Amino acid sequence: MEKQVIPVLEMSCAVCAATVEKTVRELAGVDEATVNFSANTLQVLYDPEKISLKDMQAAVRAAGYDLVISENAEADALDAERHHYRDLKRRTIGVWCFALPVMVLSMIFHSPTPLVAWGLMALTLPVLYWGRSFYLSGWKAIRQGRANMDTLVMLSTAVSFLFSLFSTIYPRFWVDMGLVPHVYYEAVAMIIAFVLSGKLLEARAKQSTSASIRSLMELQPTTARLVDQDGEERDVPVALLRPGDKVAVRPGEKIPVDGVVLDGGSYVDESMISGESEAVSKQPGDKVLAGTLNQRGAFFLRVEASGSDTVLSRMVRMVREAQGSKAPVQGVVDKVSAVFVPTVIVLSLLTFVIWIAVAGWSMFSYALLSAVSVLVIACPCALGLATPTALTVGIGKGAQQHILIKDAFALENMCRVNAVVLDKTGTLTEGAPQVVGEELYPGFETYASVLLAAEMRSEHPLASSLAEHLRQKGFVPADISAFESLTGKGVVCEYAASRFWVGNKELADERLAVASSDTYTVYFGKEDKLLATFEVKDALKATSREAVEQLKRCGAEVYMLTGDKESAASEIAREAGIEHYRWGVLPDDKEQFVVELQRQGKCVAMVGDGINDSQALARADVSVAMGRGTDVAMDVAMVTLMNSDLTLLPRAIALSRKTVRIIRENLFWAFGYNVVCIPIAAGVLFPVGVLLTPMWASAAMAFSSVSVILNSLRLR
Repeated sequence: MEKQVIPVLEMSCAVCAATVEKTVRELAGVDEATVNFSANTLQVLYDPEKISLKDMQAAVRAAGYDLVISENAEADALDAERHHYRDLKRRTIGVWCFALPVMVLSMIFHSPTPLVAWGLMALTLPVLYWGRSFYLSGWKAIRQGRANMDTLVMLSTAVSFLFSLFSTIYPRFWVDMGLVPHVYYEAVAMIIAFVLSGKLLEARAKQSTSASIRSLMELQPTTARLVDQDGEERDVPVALLRPGDKVAVRPGEKIPVDGVVLDGGSYVDESMISGESEAVSKQPGDKVLAGTLNQRGAFFLRVEASGSDTVLSRMVRMVREAQGSKAPVQGVVDKVSAVFVPTVIVLSLLTFVIWIAVAGWSMFSYALLSAVSVLVIACPCALGLATPTALTVGIGKGAQQHILIKDAFALENMCRVNAVVLDKTGTLTEGAPQVVGEELYPGFETYASVLLAAEMRSEHPLASSLAEHLRQKGFVPADISAFESLTGKGVVCEYAASRFWVGNKELADERLAVASSDTYTVYFGKEDKLLATFEVKDALKATSREAVEQLKRCGAEVYMLTGDKESAASEIAREAGIEHYRWGVLPDDKEQFVVELQRQGKCVAMVGDGINDSQALARADVSVAMGRGTDVAMDVAMVTLMNSDLTLLPRAIALSRKTVRIIRENLFWAFGYNVVCIPIAAGVLFPVGVLLTPMWASAAMAFSSVSVILNSLRLR
């Protein structure tokens, strides 16, 4: 099975999205299909041996819509969106140029003469031409046995125009019945003008909701400087590069591909990927990522991944898939949207019938206006946009803050988290031992090179950290001899006919003339003389304590689990401000601890490295992986924090809560709008002198969709 996120064109409302979704889902070979109306995307899981993307495109085209399945689908879809926006803007301006005169003339001539009526009809025809998309889309939907928002616009304007045309051509029919031959060209013109304006504002706002995707896509250059076998450099499209190719990167350029430095060196700003503010030194053998910014140096790299295989492309794909997923609450909305338009059409007919039954044919014009108003004011778009727009903005905002959220379920579930379980090593701590303190005595500088040589040969876990510490100070290893490892104590060696030793306090007490009163991790001495002591440990990250405090302020209880010994666990827990912790736990114990918390009714987030903690991560309500660049467990956890800063976790919880709150506000507004406005449009307030005209009904309908999107954009 393969998963693809495919841009969709020609959708105008939530019912259109449901139509595309149902069309694709019913195809043989398709396992899952989800359409995000806000992002204009189809997320599909399918068997490529049974069905191709072209087959899906053909089926969707037959339903009146289209899929973008080119190699540069994202870029082509963005171009199509820009073209659609420019065309929509041009048509909206054209419509208003004719709709306003129609409105003004209708206000001046309440009972227009035949000549004025013909003039109003002539001015309305260009409006119908520029609004023809409603009729084309509405007719396609009817042919498919479905109805969408454009169907409502088509029916309301067609009824109004045909009635007005009949009154213009044959006014005597109404006069003979004792009625005034009204025309409603202004209703036709203003409905189309307001709905087109709403669509224009909606399209512009929807572009803002996907701004995070565009900003990520724009990070990756489109060309690279390929070095051929003769050493000649030439610019080529990134799409033509293959693994093993050699690429030159100059100062100030963005790195075009994922690769390994072959020659040269520089500092690279990777903040756009990992969020780490400091530039990272890159030397031969180091990995570099597409989209990151080379600073002053120049180097050559060997291509390892390009195009859609880079870490940056995986991030874009992951964010796009997450934005295309559906939150559980969307299921209710989909069911309502499926029957919404047919229900509105029935309500419109009932409105007309009730008006005539109660008030008689003398109120025919009011009955017609009310029926048309019901058709116009009902808005499935607001319902369809309520959830996906908030999800699109929220997940995109998370990506900008280096928080990758895998799907809508994770985003919605995270807001309920009230217990956070943290793995110690690599989550709260740096994940590698570091020298955090030292005492240097006379003679150390002379023999520091001996210590470096001894630690480079040692197999102790702390040795590499101490060796790196000495290398950073500029020391080089001495030529030592008679190297010997003392199990459980340390190592001894010879240099310049003298005996040197490195080890723990037990070894120091054996070698020193006077036992040391302090307890350090590593002791270094010559014969019976102490030269230096070092404190080496896996230190707490600088942001861990702040992150724990923020999690507590979010209302979450914080727990720490570690396989380390009690003394190390208690020290880290104390430094981090964590009261609840367990030490010496195995993977099974971590999973069982998560289960214990869930039995207490808690919603548990487990934070780990995505591999050693896989059992507990799989069991948790929300799984969170810590990572750096290519090391992130993107495919394992529901949420991935792209750098080592644990404060991203409370930020992710806060983002989830804000997003869910916005979704609830949107749904309340969308449902409330229809519940309140449809009865008003039907005329329930007519006894007190209030009747909503189709013109204002169309304005209210346009405002409802735009308001939902603008409310979602507050997340930005």
